[in-house]
Amino acid sequence: MRYDAKNALLWSRLSSRKTFGLVMSELVEMHPNTMVIAADVAGSAGLSDFAQRYPDNFLNVGIAEQNMVGIAAGLAKEGMKVFVVSFAPFASMRCFEVIRTYLGYMDLDVVIVGIASGLSMGVSGNTHYGLEDIALLRTVPNMSVISPADCTETVKVIESLFEHKGPAYLRLTGVEGNPVVYKDNYEFSVGKAIKLREGSEVAIIATGTMVNESLRGAKILQKLGISACVVNMHTIKPLDTVMLDEIFATYKLIVTVEEHSVVGGLGGAIAEYKAARANVPKQIVIGIPDEFGKAAEYTFLQNKYGLTAQGIANRIIAAWNGPL
Repeated sequence: MRYDAKNALLWSRLSSRKTFGLVMSELVEMHPNTMVIAADVAGSAGLSDFAQRYPDNFLNVGIAEQNMVGIAAGLAKEGMKVFVVSFAPFASMRCFEVIRTYLGYMDLDVVIVGIASGLSMGVSGNTHYGLEDIALLRTVPNMSVISPADCTETVKVIESLFEHKGPAYLRLTGVEGNPVVYKDNYEFSVGKAIKLREGSEVAIIATGTMVNESLRGAKILQKLGISACVVNMHTIKPLDTVMLDEIFATYKLIVTVEEHSVVGGLGGAIAEYKAARANVPKQIVIGIPDEFGKAAEYTFLQNKYGLTAQGIANRIIAAWNGPL
């Protein structure tokens, strides 16, 4: 793949889910032993061209996610690299027991691709929001959970997952016109977080779409005299504990930011790790409240829940001015 500003802009315009389909059409040539199985979402996942060009590498099972995972397990047992694709709540919640038993327990090389996760389904409402997927899938032994910061990182993750052993969940967030975080090539490794901005007082640890908002939020804080670093924790499981130990030893306040429920996501994973350590800084978790909200346009929901640069900055300012 060619990583440059032109491709970064192209992928951004497509959205992360349609970037997935575009990239798979290129990578299948290098990995002919690949099978992509969709639950009637070829168009939504940018796989229409892939399905036409590579019919032997594509299967549409219809709206039958449990069956999709079962078929994937069988193909993986025969040595194929399998990607299964559906909207995030259906890919994670609807077939959770099948994922746990067939993929986690059997430790098979299947990538679950949860498209349009977080709030990106907008007016489709709570039935289509992916707000619990991280919480669920990180409980499955052997499962890796990855949420790219932008479309360029989505491409990097997909390339990496062809070499990855064991089951993995690829959580794709955002909509068309995803803000670009990475314009050029860079080194990506599953389980190794990336510090994108230096700072000395506050550590903002973000994942998915919230990486860009956190970078912008850090600039707002800088103007107010608060120095914040920003870390892209693209892999929620396994966590980069080396990076976390460095953060715990250096910063006065930790802030986790995610387009996911505040229960069980990135913030919960870091809090669990932090709980066993002494003399660690205070942590605040920014995400979706533990409640069912009303359907609305994506940008409206981001503003409502404070998942914007200004919203993140406001929460940090309030915490910074209180007891640490």
